[in-house]
Amino acid sequence: MGTDIGDLLKKKPVELSGLSSRVIAIDAYNTLYQFLSIIRQRDGTPLKDSNGNITSHLSGILYRLTSLMEAGVKPVFVFDGKPPEMKSRTIEKRAEIRESARIKSTEAREKGHAEEAYKYAQASSKVDATIVGDSKKLLGAMGIPFVDAPSEGEAQAAYMVRKGDADLIGSQDYDSLLFGAPSVVRNLTVSGKRKLPGKNIYVDVKPEIINLDESLAELGINHEQLIDIALCVGTDYNDGLERIGPKKALKLVKEYGSIEKILLEKEMDIPGLESTKDFFTNPPVSDDYELKWSKPINEDVIEFLCEEHDFSNDRVVKALERLETSSGGGQSTLDKWF
Repeated sequence: MGTDIGDLLKKKPVELSGLSSRVIAIDAYNTLYQFLSIIRQRDGTPLKDSNGNITSHLSGILYRLTSLMEAGVKPVFVFDGKPPEMKSRTIEKRAEIRESARIKSTEAREKGHAEEAYKYAQASSKVDATIVGDSKKLLGAMGIPFVDAPSEGEAQAAYMVRKGDADLIGSQDYDSLLFGAPSVVRNLTVSGKRKLPGKNIYVDVKPEIINLDESLAELGINHEQLIDIALCVGTDYNDGLERIGPKKALKLVKEYGSIEKILLEKEMDIPGLESTKDFFTNPPVSDDYELKWSKPINEDVIEFLCEEHDFSNDRVVKALERLETSSGGGQSTLDKWF
């Protein structure tokens, strides 16, 4: 998802402790997809309760966010609103890819090909209205604020960081930089040991920060030119130019100065170019939000997770105890926020 410009950007590893007391606007849909993709059983099926409801995302919210908050991070989830019309083709293609992956996963599982079944099952993950609603319910019970964006969540999160209401965006994608986010932290909720696709090799995945100004300075371009590079490569809102990767796009933008001049010189076209560029520079955003963290309502969390979704009572209680107490000598982490 998003644009494939990551190889051009300067990334700095950071320890989770280095993000303490920072407000991080988390791209909700991106993160929920990560939870649904990674938190699965060995045969590739997602976690489910006794009624067949998927619970992988709820497990991710409870345990991964507990670890973040225990480290002093102040998360706020930012949910997508109505997608722009120019994204409809991408949404349709993603739905087709998910359905194809679901079929392949089922076939591989029936043939006993466990690793192949798992790989395709991950690609079949889908965030629907039920998953979004349950996520918001759990976040509210945990005392974590969330914001509903009028359109793209990353655009709203970028606005919140520029406004000073958040310090960084938490996302695996790079689109938030195109929307003008000063800083993005990746691998925030997926850090730890991860298996390389198709290989029996595990690597350490750690959070990393991308600073927009530092990346632009290193590349020798401005923000508008970064958008031009992404448009050459392809975004959620446009197809890229044929056989143009990020490095070639960078070379062309530095040579010609802008995507308009590239298209003129190469006698090429990107339909809807002007409206796509305008969407990145002037996306719909809202000031209608309040960021307020509160202590978890333990009974609501337990009722929702344990009674409605069959979570282990002992594990949920322990997670709630961790929320109440920091790792540093018994002082409540949450007390520092109010």
